[in-house]
Amino acid sequence: MDVLSSRVLIHPRDPVRSRSFYRDVLGLAVHREFGPPDAPGTVFFLGNGLLEVSGHSEEPSGTPSTALWLQVRDARAEYARITALGGRGIRPPQKEFWGLVEAWIADPDGVRIVLVEVPADHPLRKDQREF
Repeated sequence: MDVLSSRVLIHPRDPVRSRSFYRDVLGLAVHREFGPPDAPGTVFFLGNGLLEVSGHSEEPSGTPSTALWLQVRDARAEYARITALGGRGIRPPQKEFWGLVEAWIADPDGVRIVLVEVPADHPLRKDQREF
């Protein structure tokens, strides 16, 4: 398989509320909008990927097996900023036994979002090649 592009799609119960959350609370940049003006879909930049919030669902989308993993520079600062803007915090930032700092929040439909910080001393930041 030759994957040329990919994105995560979310079909929220309340599209207006979810677009506002991802744009205004998380602060994701908009890649593009499409569809009818009264019910547009929005594609957000998500690091090296894209997140599309479009359509409408009557079913809850926040299942325990669904999560977005977002690497950020400072998990504590982002958690504080997001919760101050009304985002729902699930678990405050803490250093995990594998060495990453993780904080958990949820979008308006309960989709878990893991904010991950790679500390400066973590092996992921070190060149593992032998010279």
